Amino acid sequence: MKQVVQNYKSGELALLDVPVPGCKPGGVLVRSAYSLISTGTELMKVSEAGMSMLGKARSRPDQVAKVVQSVATNGVPATYRKVMGKLDSYTPLGYSLCGVVEEVGAGIDDVKVGDLVACAGNEHALHAELNWVPKNLYVPVPDGLAPRHAAFGTVGSIALQGVRRGEPQLGEVALVIGLGLIGQLVVQLLAASGVRVVGADPDPARCELAGRLGAAACGDPGSAAVESAVAELTGGLGVDQVYLAAGGGSNQPVELAARLSRDRGRVVDIGKCRLDLPWNAYYEKELDVRFSRSYGPGRYDPEYELEGRDYPIGYVRWTERRNLACFLDLVARGRVDVEPLVSRVADFDDAVETYRSLEDGGLKAVAVLFRYAARTGETKAPAVTVPAVKPRGGGASAPARGAGKPVRLAFVGAGNYATSMLLPHLAQRDGVELSTVVTTTALSAANAQHKFGFARATTDLDAVLGDESVDAVFVVTRHSSHAELTRRALLAGKTVFVEKPLALTEDELAGVLAAVEESGNDRIQVGFNRRFAPLLREAKERFGARTGPASVRYLVNAGRLDHGSWYLRQGTEGSRFTGEGGHFIDTVSWLLEADPVSVYALATPGDEDLQVVLRYPDGSTATISYVTTGAAGFPKETLDLVADGKVLRLDDFVRASVHSRKRWVSSRLPRARDKGQSAELAAFVKAVRTGGPMPVPLRSLVATTAATLAVRTGLAGGAPVTLAGAR
Repeated sequence: MKQVVQNYKSGELALLDVPVPGCKPGGVLVRSAYSLISTGTELMKVSEAGMSMLGKARSRPDQVAKVVQSVATNGVPATYRKVMGKLDSYTPLGYSLCGVVEEVGAGIDDVKVGDLVACAGNEHALHAELNWVPKNLYVPVPDGLAPRHAAFGTVGSIALQGVRRGEPQLGEVALVIGLGLIGQLVVQLLAASGVRVVGADPDPARCELAGRLGAAACGDPGSAAVESAVAELTGGLGVDQVYLAAGGGSNQPVELAARLSRDRGRVVDIGKCRLDLPWNAYYEKELDVRFSRSYGPGRYDPEYELEGRDYPIGYVRWTERRNLACFLDLVARGRVDVEPLVSRVADFDDAVETYRSLEDGGLKAVAVLFRYAARTGETKAPAVTVPAVKPRGGGASAPARGAGKPVRLAFVGAGNYATSMLLPHLAQRDGVELSTVVTTTALSAANAQHKFGFARATTDLDAVLGDESVDAVFVVTRHSSHAELTRRALLAGKTVFVEKPLALTEDELAGVLAAVEESGNDRIQVGFNRRFAPLLREAKERFGARTGPASVRYLVNAGRLDHGSWYLRQGTEGSRFTGEGGHFIDTVSWLLEADPVSVYALATPGDEDLQVVLRYPDGSTATISYVTTGAAGFPKETLDLVADGKVLRLDDFVRASVHSRKRWVSSRLPRARDKGQSAELAAFVKAVRTGGPMPVPLRSLVATTAATLAVRTGLAGGAPVTLAGAR
């Protein structure tokens, strides 16, 4: 197997072939999926290795003291041979990774082969294809948490232990000095704890990032901005805690900490900066200086780390293993977001070049991940199954409403999208009665009832599902609840309109289809409205039938989300593309009149910009560029379809054109962008009223959902994903 190593004497970095470690009792053998470069600790070690012998001695006076003691005990020749032998040997790098359990050692019963685990330790979670990890240095990864995010576990635990040492309380103000990887995580953990945070770092980009992740203010530690922010937030009293997450030889951090702390404030050292404490400043305020030792109690204790002897929770609440599990849980629940910290994902084969680029400044990064190739010999391409649609009762149609009887609709959820894009089109529509609105809070239900004229407002979902007079249920809640609410409504015999996405996982999609099969009720519409947009429909008609394969380019200039948006809670609500990407896949599939058969996805660092390539049965291809880094003033959606010597172009639902022998351009600019919601709702209400087929076949809705989910699979595996069962 391959492992990243360094010769501390020469500074040489290498990707070395080494034997596979054995799986000893008390631990597991883990095949790495992603490992994280600590751009602070590891680069400091790499930099030290490149120094002269005198430089090494100056940087590690603790080791020099050991050498002096050895000389006194063993003499100069023996000490020289010992030191040179240790220096002139390979040492490992890395201590934070996520991987798959390959083999389970004796005495291990909490994980099994194939489980995903996050691992810690500078002797056990190395940049290597395989690692043996003892029990107290790994934890299972929560369901739904991406492996690349779980690879942050150890570094996150270091930040978490530092925050615990500061004992933050609700309403306090903290100063974080140094906004590198650890500092950025400390900012988020403090913000999640109800603490207002001021950040200090000379790098404007890191200050901007910390601001997006929850800091109330940030600035250069040498500027007046930081002091002004502290004075404003504390009324001039000073911060309650200071977290030293900086490195280097400057004494500025500890001096700034003393100046901006309140009387009897707490100063926590997490990084490795110079600590020449100015005695008068620290004495006069009686500052409490604390050190945070790595990722929690148990660190450096061989009985805990190697022998697996846990500390009783009643005596030690947060051990390093419990810290590791806690941090992963915070990420999975969306309380901490590590994705914006990822500056680059590099292939493990490029490890040496990546370290060199970091060291010489060519790559400026907060966090860098190594991505490991799939196991040698595995040739099977990843696949996502498109479930077959098997309604037991053949529910292509339903009984028509009686003449003159209104279609009675219930809404589950009344958030921004429901109240701005759906209900205004339904409230005044003839033949429609808004029966009941269901929300989790009484006031939001009352507001929707007052504004749109619902007959009833309630927080009781069961009352709506059991109401035989309700013809259709609109599910317009957060993404994580769509599949379950749809399943329950189908089993209750209701026609369902569910906003995208239909499901966040393959299991959720299978659950919806199981309800279809059990009930015989396949009357579902997912809110893919763009295929109903009048301008796009006219352009498709003008383009005419195709005879050959098409090429489609769809640019979605999505823009950045505000900090705190629930869309960012990937652990519970899915990725942003999982939530929104179905719109664009459905639009392309409708234009091409087919469902995709494979998906290939690539992303820039941090998954900020996605390229999703779809392949269709007739050889047509479509590239959806879903980007968040574009200019806010540029149109959100532009689409080009090229085939048979013709080009269809859509400019953000404002103008469309078709270029062929004769050129057609839409005649005038509309007063507003019509993305099809009104026409979609009209088609849905008609299907409910007449009992006719749903506006979009369920088979197409399922295929689009499966293709959207395949994007996540493709990003994780780095290979095209076959949509098994697609037609």
